[in-house]
Amino acid sequence: MAENRLMKDGLGADATERIVCAFASTLKEFPTDQFRSDALNGLGELELKERVAHLITVLHQYLPGNFEAAVASITAIKPIWDHGDDDDPLRGFAAWPIIDYIGVHGLDHPELSLSALKQLTSLFSAEFAIRPFIMRHPDATFQHLKQWCNDPDEHVRRLVSEGTRPRLPWGQQLPGFIDDPMPLLPLLELLKDDESEYVRRSVANSLNDISKDHPDIVIQVCRNWVDDSNLKISKLIRHATRTLVKSGHPDVFGLLGYSETPQLSVQSLHLDRQHIELGESISFSLLIKSTASKQQRVVIDYAVHLMKANGKSAAKVFKLKSVTIEPGKTVELHKSHPFKKITTRKYYTGQHAIELLVNGVGYGQAEFELSVPQTAR
Repeated sequence: MAENRLMKDGLGADATERIVCAFASTLKEFPTDQFRSDALNGLGELELKERVAHLITVLHQYLPGNFEAAVASITAIKPIWDHGDDDDPLRGFAAWPIIDYIGVHGLDHPELSLSALKQLTSLFSAEFAIRPFIMRHPDATFQHLKQWCNDPDEHVRRLVSEGTRPRLPWGQQLPGFIDDPMPLLPLLELLKDDESEYVRRSVANSLNDISKDHPDIVIQVCRNWVDDSNLKISKLIRHATRTLVKSGHPDVFGLLGYSETPQLSVQSLHLDRQHIELGESISFSLLIKSTASKQQRVVIDYAVHLMKANGKSAAKVFKLKSVTIEPGKTVELHKSHPFKKITTRKYYTGQHAIELLVNGVGYGQAEFELSVPQTAR
């Protein structure tokens, strides 16, 4: 496959052709040429989610007007579906608009639609399509979700945890679960020991979502689940608490086996220069000495305090290293941090700083000046 493909390329001409072939097989006299023409019209100018919406609109023009007949033709594609090139990491995207069609046009038929989503989620996760049903038909949807926790298909089980994530990336947020995630916990409890890492990682993602609004709930859930002899649970908890670690929540480090109150002294935090230009990197070194009488395990990160347009600064945390320090010993670390122009961040001329963080707590910082040319702003 070609390198450097964009995500939206997963819904291009090849994906459209696979959709055409699927419905040509499940619907008599399907107007393949007309559908293909309408589907490709303007598709190349759209971004990924716009392409999904566009293809749903075109599908609605050519699928049967009766939803029961439409969903029958949709579910019938599963056994004959062309899964695409095994080497294409975006091959699953072709099924995305087909599955999301149900989330858009099937809301008045929850039982029929939820059954279809269960059948199709192995083609492309129905985590986006199920969310409107959670919003409009919560009781009926949760009845299905509870049953799916024991389904033999890992894709169906994962749909339970991924489809109910409060803050699913690219997906419709679920404000009710952002405010109160407690209804989700029994589902996650049923899935936490799942034999599939694919499912367990989704459980961790859901807990990580919840931790952004309810850190104490996630801390308590993980305390209830923690089992040092169970490596699968330990890995799940580490992944579920990654945002809490990054934000330096005081209760998470002991939960993960790190020293809760490190006894350390910073011998030095040294920058290799005091002024850099945008496009350059700044290197720093640090020496940390243990002042404890016993071995300590700590997470060492660093925060870059970036100048904003209003003259104030905002910190962004970066991972450095997890280390074990023997009593009285010193750890030396080195790091180079680039300041390159990127689309997701804007840099401004002014004073910046590198701050050392140990278990999320600041242990001093060093300042430097960043110059940004006018043409780069």
